[in-house]
Amino acid sequence: MATTELIHVGFGNYVAANHMVGIASPSSAPVKRLVQEGRGKNITIDMTSGRRTKAVVFMDNGTILLAAITPETIEGRVRGGRRPQRLHGERDEDVA
Repeated sequence: MATTELIHVGFGNYVAANHMVGIASPSSAPVKRLVQEGRGKNITIDMTSGRRTKAVVFMDNGTILLAAITPETIEGRVRGGRRPQRLHGERDEDVA
C-alpha cells in the first residue's frame, strides 16, 4: 500500500500530494471562472482562513482547493525543497 504525502498549505490545512492534478494562479479569467463554477457545484474548498487566495489547486476527483500560499511555495513543498529541474537551455537565474 502506497503512503500518502500530505503537503501543508497553511493554517493547519493539508492536501494529499498524490491527488493533485495542477496548481494555478487565481488571477486569470479561465481560473476565476472555474472557481466560480466550482462554488456553484459545491466542489470548491476554501483553505485560506479568510486570507487572499494565491493558489488554486485542482484535485483528481474534481475538487478545487483555494490556498493562501503561492503556487511556487506549494510546488516546492511537493518537491521536498529540491531545486526546480532546468529545462533544456535554461540558466540558473531562469529558474530562481
